[in-house]
Amino acid sequence: MFAAGFGPPEIGLILVIVLVLFGGSQLPKLAKNLGKAQREFKEGLAAGEKEAAASKPAADATKSSDDA
Repeated sequence: MFAAGFGPPEIGLILVIVLVLFGGSQLPKLAKNLGKAQREFKEGLAAGEKEAAASKPAADATKSSDDA
């Protein structure tokens, strides 16, 4: 929704603001923490998908026994 209005000038402006707010020495730490958060988020999604896949066959088994 918001990405449709962003072009290279806007993204550059955002990067300059981030640089001013956090300073050059803090950017590697910020990037590391952002990467760690993204990795944990993906692992959480994968775990949720595994749980959903594990519970789905059990639900299908009970559904087929009800139909008979």
